[in-house]
Amino acid sequence: MGKLFGTDGVRGVANTELTAELAFKTGQAGAYVLTKHTSRRPRILIGKDTRKSGDMLEAALTAGLCSVGAKVIPLGIIPTPAVAYLTRKYNADAGVVISASHNPCEYNGIKFFNGDGYKLSDGLENEIESYILGEKQIEDLPTHGKVGYVSANHNAIEDYVSFAISTVDCRLDGMKIAIDCANGAAYQTAFKALNKLGANVEAIHNTPDGININYKCGSTHLESLQAYVTSIGADVGIAFDGDADRMLAVDEHGNVIDGDQVMAVCANYMRKEGTLKQNTLVATVMSNLGLFIAGEKMGINIPRTKVGDRYVLEEMLAKGYNIGGEQSGHIIFLDFNTTGDGLVSALQFLSVLKKTGMSASEAASIVSVMPQVLKNAVVKLENKDRYMENEKIAAACKELEDEFAGEGRVLIRPSGTEPLVRVMIEGKDIDYITKKATELADMIEEILG
Repeated sequence: MGKLFGTDGVRGVANTELTAELAFKTGQAGAYVLTKHTSRRPRILIGKDTRKSGDMLEAALTAGLCSVGAKVIPLGIIPTPAVAYLTRKYNADAGVVISASHNPCEYNGIKFFNGDGYKLSDGLENEIESYILGEKQIEDLPTHGKVGYVSANHNAIEDYVSFAISTVDCRLDGMKIAIDCANGAAYQTAFKALNKLGANVEAIHNTPDGININYKCGSTHLESLQAYVTSIGADVGIAFDGDADRMLAVDEHGNVIDGDQVMAVCANYMRKEGTLKQNTLVATVMSNLGLFIAGEKMGINIPRTKVGDRYVLEEMLAKGYNIGGEQSGHIIFLDFNTTGDGLVSALQFLSVLKKTGMSASEAASIVSVMPQVLKNAVVKLENKDRYMENEKIAAACKELEDEFAGEGRVLIRPSGTEPLVRVMIEGKDIDYITKKATELADMIEEILG
């Protein structure tokens, strides 16, 4: 990736790293690159989550977009996947989201969707970056009547909710569902959709104030939802993250149902219904070993990609698969949307519970989640990709894999941003795998640190 764009757009602490000036330049360069081949005035949507810095960045971004002649359509506070969907529905040339997803409120970010609702390729991001950094120049800026302008839209939330509801073929009457909106972008859409489907909905963390997004709530902090589900006797709980592109669930006993389990439940139902394309569910190398064991029992093929939803999506598009995702709850149902969609994922999962009559705990038991331990080894930056070149490290990994004999797993990978090598071990005995992960991380640190 380039200097500005990370794995999910341009990110940083708002007003120091991600400044209004950078937002202006990003809007100007993004609109120019994405629409320079269109003969009509480009139409670009902007959505944002509930962070206080969103207004500042939206104003700067809008100015940048208008400076190259774009018609800007602000959607207000709305989930990231809604922008992907509405870009297609409204026949826009691009969509922009101002959000830092599951991160704390001081962070913010800017990411683009192309006219088909997909995140941008590395090549397009690099081209945009070259204009932001001044390596390339935008030549003829429009004047007079060709300068861009803002055109309001008041239907975005209802249009997205209607779309999400249309992805399921049953109502949810009789189900008591608790939702945790992370004080983020789902605070209106999730309640509306579930309510329209007839569920008895009880919501927590749905009063955003600009700074409480993701704070001790949402899919990264499930404790309050777990307690809430059991205290009100809900059938199931659903937690979203700040921009609502991911979801996790909680069963009626307060136990966490992670993304691997949600995917397995949905994929198995799709298999039985004949809608699971090529009998395949795409996961990443960080998915729990229990998912792959369950896949074998269900007769579902589960290829593994590198960590990151963009790699899952690439595999799905290349091979024609229609469900894939990550343990974190970022799940892509390509029959419905072009990116991870927390609300659509939740509705798919809830519809399976409704149609099968299974409790959430019964459905999730399809995957026996193996204990998983993650340890970090601090290494020299230049060594973080060279761990398997060392014979001692390679031999230790092979010895452990042989010992587990399919009932455990060793995964070592470098951090994307820090001088760390991450050691992840799965197995049945938590104490034993913790000991082995610590020993292996210490060894890597000693050799490569």
